[in-house]
Amino acid sequence: MIWRLFQPRPRDRSIGELYGAIVAQARSPSFYASYGVPDTMEGRFDLIVLHLVLLIERLGTAAGNRIGQEIFDVFCRDLDGNLREMGVGDLAVPKRMRGFGEAFYGRQAAYLAAFTAADRAELEKALQRNIFAGADAGGNAERLAGYVRAARRQLEGQDDAALRRGAVSFPQPDRIAEAMVHV
Repeated sequence: MIWRLFQPRPRDRSIGELYGAIVAQARSPSFYASYGVPDTMEGRFDLIVLHLVLLIERLGTAAGNRIGQEIFDVFCRDLDGNLREMGVGDLAVPKRMRGFGEAFYGRQAAYLAAFTAADRAELEKALQRNIFAGADAGGNAERLAGYVRAARRQLEGQDDAALRRGAVSFPQPDRIAEAMVHV
């Protein structure tokens, strides 16, 4: 009977699966090779944030907001754990976490505004500023914007119940990049 207290709940498992899918997608080598995302801690952080924003936007309902908050909480625990593994001291972790939180909310606001902007170039500008640090990326922001649009379409087509169970599917970034080259 007491062992039931220590078993993961199905909801915890589905949240973990959603966050795991975000991280796995953000680690796809295509983003670094085909899209020119910097293969750095910052670049990886930015891709996780981008996919987290995409999924939270898709979950947008009241029930989805709860799930989105739970995924965000897992993201924060993951960041905290990674900082500690890298040797960041206990006194510095809260300051770094505050910076990560500000970065997340700033990027989320920029991406959500760009998603609804009349000018499609707004998404490219937001990606250029946040992921490519404003540097001329030789069309990388445009390619990544194409991926983001494809991801939003694919997420929109996914079943709500499946998402709540932890089943999410992102497009394959290498196929999107390849398709954009042939257009």
